[in-house]
Amino acid sequence: MSSSATDSPISPPAPSRPAPVHAPMTQFGRVEGDLLVGQQPLRRLAARVGQTPFYAYDRDLLRARVAQLRQTLPPEIKLHYAMKANPMPALVGLMAGLVDGIDVASAGELKVALDAGADPAEISFAGPGKRDIELNQAVAAGVLVNVESARELPVLAAASARLGLPARVAVRVNPDFELKGSGMKMGGGPKQFGVDAEEVPALLQEIGRLGLAFEGFHLFAGSQNLRAESICEAQQKSYELALRLAAHAPSPVKFLNLGGGFGIPYFPGEAALDLGPIAANLATLVQRAAQDLPSASLVIELGRYFVGEAGVYVTRVVDRKVSRGQVYLVTDGGLNHHLSASGNFGQVIRKNYPVTIVADRAVAAGAESASLELASVVGPLCTPLDLLADRMQLPPAEIGDLVVVFQSGAYGASASPAGFLSQPMFVEVLV
Repeated sequence: MSSSATDSPISPPAPSRPAPVHAPMTQFGRVEGDLLVGQQPLRRLAARVGQTPFYAYDRDLLRARVAQLRQTLPPEIKLHYAMKANPMPALVGLMAGLVDGIDVASAGELKVALDAGADPAEISFAGPGKRDIELNQAVAAGVLVNVESARELPVLAAASARLGLPARVAVRVNPDFELKGSGMKMGGGPKQFGVDAEEVPALLQEIGRLGLAFEGFHLFAGSQNLRAESICEAQQKSYELALRLAAHAPSPVKFLNLGGGFGIPYFPGEAALDLGPIAANLATLVQRAAQDLPSASLVIELGRYFVGEAGVYVTRVVDRKVSRGQVYLVTDGGLNHHLSASGNFGQVIRKNYPVTIVADRAVAAGAESASLELASVVGPLCTPLDLLADRMQLPPAEIGDLVVVFQSGAYGASASPAGFLSQPMFVEVLV
């Protein structure tokens, strides 16, 4: 017999969970509704730059991030900047004076690093498709080549003989594990990066036979990870793998690059990475290396973690449209300048970067957050992919106001199709 409506238990409605929000962008100060970048009000900086769109990178924030890592991580750990994250020459010049080394991924990046005054002894060159001319340039410059294929070895040996210089080499290892929770997995399983761990002993034997100057190993399991425990696990496994492979090396290990993978919060619900467990883990590895690999320097290679939060992309509203009740802020820049923020660079499901509005006029303190509207920010391109913010709660904006995309210091300008649809170019400034 079925229960009647009166005696059926009625469950109370489940409490609704608040929608996830972006981590607060507190690295930039504010004054009268304006954003301070490099201690300058953004509206004034835009006038100084003379155009929108532009990228601006804050020197003080770059210095502070390096200082934070110096204070938190063991002093024995060397910090290398992976300049693929942002190769702007002025920024690389600043970073070269702050970190212990620069990691490059092309001869073009190598030129920028050398022009910036980076010490060739502390430059490493990685990449799965190094051309012969690039390998020759690397040997001539005296930088460390992270070998990713047996094909590179005879080219390096020939360059070494021709130039009368020892070809400095490390082996980039494709490990037999992955970095869990990584935005982009760079190792484990079949990969175009590095030499499969099981093939490294034979490669080391060939390095010895050719008389190349072996220095160590480079392991980079993945990038953009916000889980400290995953990074620690990858570092531990990388160390253990390097230790096993060192038994096959033709000379003692001088250089052990444990990779990076340190992430920054881009999307709603993400929180900043906790460096505490990573620092403790690295301290343990430093102690072990003093016994296991007494000649080796331990290196952490970071790109976006150094520069990502120190940059903003700034574009201007050129039109405000309402289409069937939906507000669209049309700007003078979009995916052609900032492919990552459009969601077309590595995102599987598109999510919004943190975005705000800076009005083209003074705003009373607190007024900018007094009211919000649901709006989408779109660029000037003739494609629906040109989307910088999809239905976000933003301060009301008018034509002439500035749209600011945070977390834009890494993989922004150089990672975007600037020539698409022949729109005007952006400008980059270090302030």
